[in-house]
Amino acid sequence: MNVWRRLLLAVVCGVAVASIYAAQPVLEPMGHDLGLSAEFTGWIVATGQFGYLAGLVLLVPLGDVVDRRRLIAVHLAVTGAGMILTASASAAWAAFTGLAAAGLFAVVVQTTVAYAASVSPPAERGRNIGVVTSGVVVGILGARVATGTLAEVWGWRSIYAVLAVLSIALAALVLAVLPPEERPQRPAAYRQALASIGGLFGRRVFLTRGLIAFFLFASFGTLWSGVSLPLADEPWQLSESQIGLFGIAGLAGALGAARAGRWADAGRAVPVTGLALALLIGSWAVIGQLPRSLWLLAVGIVLLDFAVQAVHVSNQHLLTSAYPDRLSSVIGSYMVFYSLGSALGAAATTAVFTAHGWAGSSLLGAGFAACALAVWAVDRRLPAGGTGARTGQADTRPVREETRPADQAGQVL
Repeated sequence: MNVWRRLLLAVVCGVAVASIYAAQPVLEPMGHDLGLSAEFTGWIVATGQFGYLAGLVLLVPLGDVVDRRRLIAVHLAVTGAGMILTASASAAWAAFTGLAAAGLFAVVVQTTVAYAASVSPPAERGRNIGVVTSGVVVGILGARVATGTLAEVWGWRSIYAVLAVLSIALAALVLAVLPPEERPQRPAAYRQALASIGGLFGRRVFLTRGLIAFFLFASFGTLWSGVSLPLADEPWQLSESQIGLFGIAGLAGALGAARAGRWADAGRAVPVTGLALALLIGSWAVIGQLPRSLWLLAVGIVLLDFAVQAVHVSNQHLLTSAYPDRLSSVIGSYMVFYSLGSALGAAATTAVFTAHGWAGSSLLGAGFAACALAVWAVDRRLPAGGTGARTGQADTRPVREETRPADQAGQVL
């Protein structure tokens, strides 16, 4: 895959995921305009996450059935329609409907990652996944910079209008630039692709990486869905555009972890995961100093986003190597954990902040990170090919074929 196609796929991921997270720096004015009380503003982000969860189960498996290039284009177009509905909403229910629809089809991110993995030689898979996945973090964090500025100049509705235009334009560009996939095997039927998802949850390598992702992104969501509240409050009283600038610190950390894909190609995905999770816990000790220092907050954000991206790329590399013939289903199923974790972090952080302040939110984020590290540590202590590595009755492939890569991953553990 050449550099321009990698870049296009990264941009697709960035725009799609921005449709879910764009509200984070403007929760207060958006909630006020839609008539929501402060304790319910976190649901603006959580609604998109729950739509995303439904899309992971119902839409992502389509990537194992039809041409992923066309599927990417269709999902981008519908995401754009959801953004138009949100931008024009005059009541909370209409905005929530648009956000849920956009979240549902924002699973184009997983179809895009699966496309990148399917057209990559094995020796370059980790690198390409790392570059494309970096678009996800750029979308989440870069949106904070852009949306803060747009909201201050033209209001929060302009954010969703811009995202709608970008989504529809990218849909056309994908069809014009990307080649269709060449699949060596006949694609599975949609019903078979859905049925195979259940079997994955009994596989050790999948379940371990999924639980790590759940707690990882709960910690991530705790920061990014909650940090705008103390920054807008005393003593800082920052504007939306000023709050959005902290996304630059997150971008620096996330892009610094782009090398995680090469570490994974070199066989170091598992130790990198453990070190990154320990760093994630430490980052919260720095982030917790927000009431006293904005500079320490920026340093903590760099560390947190570096750790999150390193773990996320390592997880996806291990899973796409273990299940190469059903990439969309395994990535989509893995991202169920991501979506649930992000939704938990988004909903919990605003409630905890209201009751206990930023110290409470910081302890919450650190606690989620510690749970992720505990899952990793327990899995390391289990013997290779331990309980659950070969279970899962819904799996239709021969056990010998599937468990060989999974067992190799377990041996590294």
